[in-house]
Amino acid sequence: MMGLDRGMPLLQYDDKWRLQRKLARTALSGDAVKKYHGVQSHVAALMCNSFLTDPAHFRDHTRLAAGRIIMSVAYGLPVSDAQHEVHSEILCIPLADHILVQYITHAEATLEMISQATMPGAFIADIFPIFRHVPSWVPFISCKKEAQEGRAMIEHLVETPFEHVIKDITAGRAPPSFTHDLLADSSDADNETEYKHAVLWSAGSLYGAGGETTYTTVLVFLICMARHPEIQKKAQEELDKVVGQERIPAPIDRGKLPYVEAVIKEVMRWKPALPLGIPRRVDKDDEYCGYHIPSNSIVIPNVWAVAMDVPSKYPASDFVPERFLEDHPPIDPASYSFGFGRRVCPGKLLAENSVFLLITSILYCCNVSLPVTVDERGQKRQTELSVKFTTGLVSYPMPFECSIEPRSAERSYVVKRAAMDVV
Repeated sequence: MMGLDRGMPLLQYDDKWRLQRKLARTALSGDAVKKYHGVQSHVAALMCNSFLTDPAHFRDHTRLAAGRIIMSVAYGLPVSDAQHEVHSEILCIPLADHILVQYITHAEATLEMISQATMPGAFIADIFPIFRHVPSWVPFISCKKEAQEGRAMIEHLVETPFEHVIKDITAGRAPPSFTHDLLADSSDADNETEYKHAVLWSAGSLYGAGGETTYTTVLVFLICMARHPEIQKKAQEELDKVVGQERIPAPIDRGKLPYVEAVIKEVMRWKPALPLGIPRRVDKDDEYCGYHIPSNSIVIPNVWAVAMDVPSKYPASDFVPERFLEDHPPIDPASYSFGFGRRVCPGKLLAENSVFLLITSILYCCNVSLPVTVDERGQKRQTELSVKFTTGLVSYPMPFECSIEPRSAERSYVVKRAAMDVV
């Protein structure tokens, strides 16, 4: 009803889906995503510099970092520009580039709506489909009105930045991006209108698929580091040996940091960003563990159950990166966190690299610890960190506090210098 089935994640398996899938796989292949390494590294430095100068708003800095990467990759919008104050219900910190901030603000509101709307049974029309045909003015039946409002928000989300790219292409000033590159390579398209529609919706799917999961994963990492300082210290020691102090972590460091990468895997396993994945429709009759699954049934992949089913000596509910360094480690969370089979997220490589750079950059320059309060005698005390998570499609940590401090003045300077670099 909201039109979410026009984008790749929920689009039915047909020629339109195959075209969007083909475009996304081409534009986000292993070789293609390398050209975004510079942007991702720069955004990681910008985020960490904000952590060091304004640690109280770490949540907003993390959200902006995830949005900056996706907006730069999808539409070529700049990740930094003249600084100015932008206020909204979601962001209220000095941010870069007014167009970028406006989009991220609207995207957050839209994706929160989508997260709730896509939960099975969220609306009465999910249970009784006949209500889809009830007029929006009928009292007490709000699903159609809400769907119309949601549809308008979604269309604004995908169309506004796309039109921005079209204008820049016409003016001859469009930088390389997912959208620009695909539109520039449309000479072989059989139907130009259908091709543009496919580019529009495949680009629009990137924010929800990549930005939100990256944002959530980094927040969960902060929670885990605050609760487990010994794990943070061990990861920092490994990082220091490989990276040193003179530069921030880079994509070339992947594969050289087994413990750090085990920490990232454990973050993704311990609290999956999409605990119930995305509902799917069975296209033919199937049998599974003695159960008959009729064609056209809706199935929900229980990602959380897969994550908790770990053959390890460590309890599944505990945060223990060492489980991924055993002789027989659990399944890599990347194999189920990004979907399955032909529906696996085509932006998987981009998202993995974003998470790696954001997390390793935090480890490089910051010490994350439990929140500190001052008692009646003026003494500082660390308090317990209790966090609840939302129950939508994407499971976010609800607002929490932690302490973020610089590891050293030298590292802070390196981060500041990297944040000032022009990509």
